[in-house]
Amino acid sequence: MAFPTLYFFSTKTILSMYFFTFFVLPSPFISSASNLLGNETDKVSLLEFNKMIKDDPFGVMPSWNETIHFCEWHGVLCGRRHTRVVVVNLTSLKLVGSLPSHIGNLSFLKALDLRNNTFSGNIPSELGTLTNLRLISFNHNNLVGKIPHSLGNLSLLNRFGVSVNNLFGEIPDSLCKVSELQYLLVAQNNLSGTIPPSLFNHSSMLAIDMGMNYIEGTLPSDMFITLPHLIYFSIQWNNFTGNIPITLSNATNILYIFASINRLTGKVPDLGKLQKLQRFLAGGNHLGEGNVFDLKFLSSLANATGLERLELGSNNFGGFLPTSITNLSRNLIYLSLWSNQISGNIPRGISNLISLQTLKLYDNKISGEIPPEIGYLGNLRILLLFENKFFGKIPSSLGNLTLLLHLSFGENYLHDTIPASLGKCQNLESLDLSYNNLSGNIPKEVLSLSSFSLFLDLSHNQFIGSIPKEVGYLKNLGYLDLSYNSLSGPIPPELGSCVYLEFLNLTNNNLEGPIPAALANLRGMQFLELSHNHLIGQIPTFLKDFKFLQNLNLSYNEFEGAVPTTGIFNNTSSVSIAANKKLCGGIPELKLPECNTTKSKKKNSEGYLKIVIPLILGIVGLTVVVFILCRRWLRRQRKGPFPNLIENPILRVSYHSLFKCTNGFSAENLLGVGGYGTVYKGSFDHDGTVFAVKVLDLLLHGATRSFVAECEVLKNTRHRNLVKVLTACSGFDLQGNDFKAIVYEYMDNGNLENWLHFNPQENSQIEDNRRLSLVERLNIVIDVACALDYLHNDCEPAIIHCDLKPSNVLLDENMTAHVSDFGLARFVQKRIESSSSDNYSSMGVQGTLGYAPPEYGMGSRPSKAGDVYSFGILILEMLTGKRPTHELFQDGLNLHSYAKAALADRGVEIADPKLLQERDEQIQMCLVCMIKVGVACSVEFPADRMKIRDVVGELNKASKSFLV
Repeated sequence: MAFPTLYFFSTKTILSMYFFTFFVLPSPFISSASNLLGNETDKVSLLEFNKMIKDDPFGVMPSWNETIHFCEWHGVLCGRRHTRVVVVNLTSLKLVGSLPSHIGNLSFLKALDLRNNTFSGNIPSELGTLTNLRLISFNHNNLVGKIPHSLGNLSLLNRFGVSVNNLFGEIPDSLCKVSELQYLLVAQNNLSGTIPPSLFNHSSMLAIDMGMNYIEGTLPSDMFITLPHLIYFSIQWNNFTGNIPITLSNATNILYIFASINRLTGKVPDLGKLQKLQRFLAGGNHLGEGNVFDLKFLSSLANATGLERLELGSNNFGGFLPTSITNLSRNLIYLSLWSNQISGNIPRGISNLISLQTLKLYDNKISGEIPPEIGYLGNLRILLLFENKFFGKIPSSLGNLTLLLHLSFGENYLHDTIPASLGKCQNLESLDLSYNNLSGNIPKEVLSLSSFSLFLDLSHNQFIGSIPKEVGYLKNLGYLDLSYNSLSGPIPPELGSCVYLEFLNLTNNNLEGPIPAALANLRGMQFLELSHNHLIGQIPTFLKDFKFLQNLNLSYNEFEGAVPTTGIFNNTSSVSIAANKKLCGGIPELKLPECNTTKSKKKNSEGYLKIVIPLILGIVGLTVVVFILCRRWLRRQRKGPFPNLIENPILRVSYHSLFKCTNGFSAENLLGVGGYGTVYKGSFDHDGTVFAVKVLDLLLHGATRSFVAECEVLKNTRHRNLVKVLTACSGFDLQGNDFKAIVYEYMDNGNLENWLHFNPQENSQIEDNRRLSLVERLNIVIDVACALDYLHNDCEPAIIHCDLKPSNVLLDENMTAHVSDFGLARFVQKRIESSSSDNYSSMGVQGTLGYAPPEYGMGSRPSKAGDVYSFGILILEMLTGKRPTHELFQDGLNLHSYAKAALADRGVEIADPKLLQERDEQIQMCLVCMIKVGVACSVEFPADRMKIRDVVGELNKASKSFLV
């Protein structure tokens, strides 16, 4: 849901002028410490407040002591003439504590702003005695209890904000009677009851936000007459009933109306006078009466030339989709009418909406052809038209939508073929064309889109021909459904390259041949459906080793031979093998015949002899030939040098060779343990080349994917600041288990983690007296930035590392940095980065706690901006000596905010104590510059982060100025 984001953005916009007024105070309120005499009452009150603070990560409150006059304490402002406290502003300091009743003694207080902290407890009723108070802002805390009735005594109160807390009870009528009140912000609490009628008597009211509570009742029919100046109105996610007041047309100044997720009914009134309207969200109600006049109001919205978002989904609107939608604002980026009873056609004038990024019309009764003019909406990223009655062809013009991320036409009546032009949609992450009448071959151009990461569903159509081998390009795809078609031929072994597949459905086709051995790579598979085909051969034993497989359906095929008894085959509720008449064995619950080969051997012994004897003679002859060839090869090896592994990266090495070169993977050769395996040191016998080998733990979920991803990256890249792969091994160990390993060039100075956080017990190979100077740290940072710049901007397709951290930065004998461990890396096509909230991923959180960007935790797919965030955290860790998981960083404080706050004082004092020994001014200037880059790279929102190429430029400037 995008509603919370909209709320915060618009509230910030509305209140920005207010905060400027109170916190950039005019000269009469600027304090002069030398002239202040002080006031004992205010001092005692502030000291009592100080006692209630339990946690102060920024160290702000210690400045509240008697050695400094209270008018100079952090966040405290006093009046010039009376030296009394007029403002207490402690926003965004991560303070933990409660609010004392002594605040009520600050009788000159005009503004109390404690936003974005972790204050708990009740709102003190003593605040009601502060007759000068004009602002109360407690947004984003953990306050509980009820809103005190005593606040109704604040006759000058202009702004009251307690959004995002845990308050309950009703909004007190006394508060709503305050004549000066203009901003009432109580969203995201547990408030209940009805809106006090007195709230609607304030003609000067500008903003009302009570979204995400449990408030009920109806809206007064005349409310927009009594509130003519309202700019912001939000009641979303509550229990309101009744109609939207017809007087809404009087709210000519309104910018935002959020009424989604309630139980509103009736018609939407005429909105023609709301020319300033930017966002109108009323989805998730019962609006409309299911008749032809329901959407008449849309034509009146043509006057709102600044309209950006229109959300009317999940209501009861009927009638034709009006052509008037083509006259909506050219600034419209979001249009949603999903899940209604709308019929008619999409008007061809839809191309007028040139800024449109999201169009959701699914689950309606819209018919006709999909207009080719949709292909002119060059900014479109999400197009969802499924569950309608569209017929005809898919327009080839959709290939023009190069920014398109998600496309769904499922459950319609579309026919003919899929246009190959869809292969031009290089950013497409999901495509659903299921339940149509599409036919012909599946275009290889579509299956070549490596951008697919969520799902590709072409099921329940009439596709023919074989599955194109280009399906192997779908290396990031998680869900593939080609079931209920007429596909023929074998299952392509290239499917084995789709190592991220978790769901594969090929049921009800005409596929034939055995299950390819290459599918053994799909170890993350959870659902595998292959029933109702003509598949033959034995059931592959590798399926029993798929640890995450929850459902396996092989029924109605022609499989034969023994059924495995372990893994998923030990659970009859998860596996189906019905109607395969030649199967035998398995667990008793399957009730299959025993696999008895003795009788058949006796019966066919004579035939076997006719086959076996020539076969033995052939093997003997082949052995002689191989022996001769081997002798010749050995002679050539004695004459010339052994092939250089470093110059021949495609050469493969055996398990036995690695076992020998690492002394049996002994403990004394152990270098470290990573997320997917163990790293050992070794040396080749033939030339003494020292190497590091990472042995994958294939029992870990994702280890095989990690191996494939890293091999793919390292075989296609070459840069001085990337670790160099020498060779790889994919085979079996001495016990016959799968064995996979990657061999790298050995780095003499280990990894950056060991240098930053030296532990002599764990890192005996590094001398304790060695320290990284600022010059060395700057050079390492530049090396890493250059590696990321190469991966992001010089590789095609671009590569996202996804797990940048100090332990993945290796240092050679010259202290040159090399980025390593590409086990989580992603290939991406070049794209214009989108900050759309719909840009999500189902693949799970990528990276390591503390280094992974916050958007990954909310489902966003890996991005270049995500790598930049990790890089920013790495810089700050290098300069402060503190890991992002340091015990200091709790209750919302993190390494980024810690460094950002310190920049106000040049940031030098937060530096690693080892660097503070260097007090040279030039060194400190360079240090501050690097901290600024680290902070700029690790900001919360991806779109606000620096681009890596700009980072390289800034760091190079710092290096040049430092060395001059």
